[in-house]
Amino acid sequence: MEKYVTCESVFRGHPDKICDQIADAILDEYLLKDKNSRVAIECSVKDNLVFVFGEVTSKAHVNVEKVTKRVLRDIGYFDNFVVLTKVSAQSWDIAKGVDKDGAGDQGIMYGYATNETGEFLPLPYVIARDISKRIEAIRKEKYMDVLGVDGKCQVTVRYVDGKPKAIKAIVVSAQTKKGIKLDEVKRIIKEEVLIPLLGQTLDGIEILINPTGAFYRGGPYADSGLTGRKLMVDTYGGVAHHGGGAFSGKDCTKVDRSGAYYARFVAKSIVKAGLADRCEVAVSYSIGVANPISVSIDTFGTGKIGDEELLKLVNGHFDFSVKNIISELRLKDISYQRLAEYGHFGNDVYPWEYADGKANELKKAAAEASA
Repeated sequence: MEKYVTCESVFRGHPDKICDQIADAILDEYLLKDKNSRVAIECSVKDNLVFVFGEVTSKAHVNVEKVTKRVLRDIGYFDNFVVLTKVSAQSWDIAKGVDKDGAGDQGIMYGYATNETGEFLPLPYVIARDISKRIEAIRKEKYMDVLGVDGKCQVTVRYVDGKPKAIKAIVVSAQTKKGIKLDEVKRIIKEEVLIPLLGQTLDGIEILINPTGAFYRGGPYADSGLTGRKLMVDTYGGVAHHGGGAFSGKDCTKVDRSGAYYARFVAKSIVKAGLADRCEVAVSYSIGVANPISVSIDTFGTGKIGDEELLKLVNGHFDFSVKNIISELRLKDISYQRLAEYGHFGNDVYPWEYADGKANELKKAAAEASA
C-alpha cells in the first residue's frame, strides 16, 4: 500500500515559536532559582508588543521583561519591544492535589517512536527539522544580509507498506531581506542546504522555495504569535496522535509535559528493544491523582509480540506515577528553552531519549516470557 506523509518544521523566528521560547526561558529562570517552582506561563506577540501571562508560585523572583528581551535578541529580533505581564499564583484547588504528588492537570498524552530514522522519529519530520536548522545556521554564518529569521519547511515522503521510499516534495518559505532576488535564495537553499543534507541530487523531488515570491515581512509584524500553537512541530509532525496539551511554559508537575515525555521514553524503549517497528503509547491522568487512569499501546501491526503482552511488560518495568516520572527523568534539573526551538524529541541530551537501559530490560523480559 502506498501513501504520502507530510511533516512541517518552523524556524526559531516564527512568531509562535518565539512565544514558546520565551515561555520556556522564563520557566528555566524560575527553576534555576527554585526547583519546586510551579509555573504555567503563556506568551503572545504582535509587532513589538509582547504579553506574558499565567500563574506562578515560587520563592524566586524573575525579571520577566529582561528574560523576554534576551530571548528575542538571541533569535535575531533587535527592535524596542514592549513587555506587558499579568501573572498570579497557582490556584489553590490545583495546588492541593499537586502537593500530594498528584497530576497537575487531567488529559491524554501520547508518545511515539519508529525505527525509520536514527532519531526514532518519522523521516519527513526529521528532514524538515534539519532543513530549518541548517537554514538558521547558514544565515548566522554568512547570510545575515540575505535571510531573515522567520520561515517554515515542509517535507512529503512516499511510503510503501509502511516504509519510506522516496522524498516527493520539499517546500521552504524563508524570509529574506528586501531587494534579494528569488533566484539567489533558491540557489543558496538548494546548493547549501538541501543537497548537502540529503546527500544527493534533487532530481525527482518537487522543490518549492518561497512559492508566493517575495517574503520580506515576517515574524510578529506579519503574523501574531501564541504559545502552544505548534504542537505537531513540537512532537512527531502529525504522524502520531496528540492529546492537545502544549509543553512550553509548564513545569514538570503538569502531565501535558511530563506524561508526554515519559510516553515517548516508553515508546522509544520498545522500538529500540526490537519489539516493534513503530509504537504509540497513550496515557491519561486525572488532576490531583498520582497514577494514570489508563495506559495503552499500539504497534500498528509491527509488534514482535502482541500489544496486550507488550503492555504487561511495560507495566512491569515502567512507573507512570507523576512523582516517579519527575525523579526518573530528572525533570527539575532540565533546561527547557532549547526544546522549544526545534522539537522536544530526538535530542539525546535529554533523559527521556536514554532508552538503552529500559530497552535491554524489555528485550530480556520478552525473551524469558517466550522461553
